Amino acid sequence: MVHYIALFRVGKSATEADLEGMIRASRSCFHRVHEAHNFRSGRSIDPKSEFAFFLSADFESRDKLAMFREDPNVLRFETEVLKRHTTSRIEHLYETEPGKDPKYS
Repeated sequence: MVHYIALFRVGKSATEADLEGMIRASRSCFHRVHEAHNFRSGRSIDPKSEFAFFLSADFESRDKLAMFREDPNVLRFETEVLKRHTTSRIEHLYETEPGKDPKYS
């Protein structure tokens, strides 16, 4: 099982309402993506945080993650929401099954 975490820097012009909209849009979008399990999104509770928005999800494999990245719902969310309100992102992948070699995830 692969756990995906993406941290986003939000543009200076983004408001609290924009962040709320990003959370709502991500949840309505990603519940339609069958490859993503345990999807989460939210905003930082620290107003000084460099990364004000995050997404995370579990995937059965890296192949499922690749399918997620190509899903039309995800691509539309990136185009309509993320590109408008964020300036950059950092992504992390973690293997969550003990004893499994990450290169076979």
